[in-house]
Parts: sequence; structure tokens; C-alpha cells
Amino acid sequence: MSDEVTAPEFAPEDALVVDDDRFAPENAALVTGAASGIGRATALVLAENGLTVVGTDVDEEGLAETRERATDHDLPGTVETVAGDLREDVPAIVDAAADHGSIAFLANVAGMQHIDPIEEFPMAAYDRMQEVMVRAPVQLSKECLPHMRETGFGCVGNMASVHGHYVTSDKVAYNVAKFGIRGLTQSIAAESEETDADVRAFSVSTGYVKTPLVTDQIPDTAEQRGISVQEVVEDVMLGQSRSKEMMTPVEVANLFAFGFSKHASHLNGGDLRFDDGMTLTYE
Repeated sequence: MSDEVTAPEFAPEDALVVDDDRFAPENAALVTGAASGIGRATALVLAENGLTVVGTDVDEEGLAETRERATDHDLPGTVETVAGDLREDVPAIVDAAADHGSIAFLANVAGMQHIDPIEEFPMAAYDRMQEVMVRAPVQLSKECLPHMRETGFGCVGNMASVHGHYVTSDKVAYNVAKFGIRGLTQSIAAESEETDADVRAFSVSTGYVKTPLVTDQIPDTAEQRGISVQEVVEDVMLGQSRSKEMMTPVEVANLFAFGFSKHASHLNGGDLRFDDGMTLTYE
């Protein structure tokens, strides 16, 4: 491993392409956090599958870059963007998505992190994280589900985490949010049988992923602890993992493509846990 860990760029050949007639340009997929990382990769993978993708984020420049990547790669689908704050603009974001097609898929990916022990955790940061990572996905689901029922089918995919299964210290807001997002997933599933429409939900749980949010922290962690970049990745981040290589954003995005597809029709309320054994083994 080199002394630098970088987030990889999207390449269409890495995307999972699924044979599914529901992955069509008249159907829209709303993706949050689409300006970078897993959100951007999910938007591009879904566009590679022929969907009309509506990406949203507070980062307008990042959204523009995501849209440019889709154009540069000449993807079969399209990426449209709508800038907005998930704490305030959810109804407007959903209305904008509906202008681009029949809302069939919702990928709740947007997230953030703050590190502090509980006694020192600033409640302003806690509230902001809960609003973006729990309340907003609930409201987005509430707003999108009627569109899905009108479309006749739909699916909500939620970005959870290994921290929605077990927790580590100094991440109380993140831990609580990821347990909450799994609760949302199961709540949607519990109510899905109450309608005639084919509507379901699933979550995705991974360990550390090579996103800018993660990789940008590695050099500072190495310096703070007096260890190498390789030791940060292999010991600090992946110490409980059976693999010593982080997932890439497109690998996570591929799980959303599969989860949304007809091949996952029995995936309702379930969690796609791709964590290299992190939560089920002990060393």
C-alpha cells in the first residue's frame, strides 16, 4: 500500500448493469448526497442502468461535477440535479424530482460525521446529524411513497453502516442515526403490504469506504498516532475486518442497483451487510 489513500474515480465498466425493464428513462431515482462519495457513485451507477437520476446535495459545485461525469461518460440514463438542504427543502426536492419522471426509487445516502465522547458531544452537531441522517430520510420516504404507489412500484434504499449493528466510541450521533435508519427501513417494510403497489425497502451496511470524507482523514490520523498510513487503514479502520482493503464507492453503489432491481424482489426490510466479516467475527 502506498503512503496515500485516495478515493477512486467512477468508471462505467465497474458498474453493475442489471437487466430490468423498470430501469427506464421515464422512471426517476432520487439520490441524496449526490455531490461526492457513495451518493455520486450511486447516481452514476443508476444512470448507467438507464434511469433518470435526480441527485441532490447542499454542495452545488459537487452536484455540477456529478452531472458532468455522467455527460462525459455518455451514460445511457441522465443525471439531473437539484440543490437543497435536507433540513429544510425536502418537499421542494421531491417536487423537482417528480418533474423529471415517475419517482420509483429513493436512495437515502447523505451523511456526516462528528467525533467526540458523549460527555463532550455538542448537541448542535448531534441535532444537525439527526436532522440530515434520520429525519430527512423519514420525510423523503413520506413524500416519495405516494409517488411510488402512483407509479405502481418503488423501493427505498437506505445507507446504513456496520454502526447500525454494533457501535464504537465517540460516535454517538452517527451510531444512533444508523440504528435509526435501519428502523426506518423495517418500518417501510412493515407497512408495504397495506397497499396494492409493489413498494419495499432495504438498507446497506458497510464498513469503511474509500470516500473523500474517509481518505482525507487518514494522513492526519497517521500523524496524530505516530503510525503509517498503512497501519491506520489495516489496524485502526480494518482491524476487525477479514479484508485489508476498503470498499470503493462504486461497489456500494452496485448494492443499491441490485437492491432496487427485480432480482431483489424478496428483499424487503432486509439489510445488505457487506462488511468483510467485521460484525460477525471476532479476533
